Amino acid sequence: MSEENITRITLHELLEKRARGEKSLTDWARVNALTDEDIERAMHDDPDWQDFIDIDWSKAVMVIPQKKKAISIRLDEDIIDFFQQTGKGYQTRINAVLRHFISEQKRSKG
Repeated sequence: MSEENITRITLHELLEKRARGEKSLTDWARVNALTDEDIERAMHDDPDWQDFIDIDWSKAVMVIPQKKKAISIRLDEDIIDFFQQTGKGYQTRINAVLRHFISEQKRSKG
């Protein structure tokens, strides 16, 4: 995703801005006026969305991150290579694969 128009602030900074009376720079009226067709068209025109257009998002599940526990684990080299080739955040993706496995195991036994 393009980083050029992304601004990141902490919750503390956001609360300070609100306390000073600063408003969001987002044009919420324009966002609220967008139709589903407008959003679909914008997604198709956005190169950052090209890999995600055909995903069935109806099955998406919101996952609230849990506290992580640092461990040492030995994995096969090809497994590590595969995930590292997918770029930054590969450990998070390994965690997601393991979480999905657990979810499927629980579902199949339930």
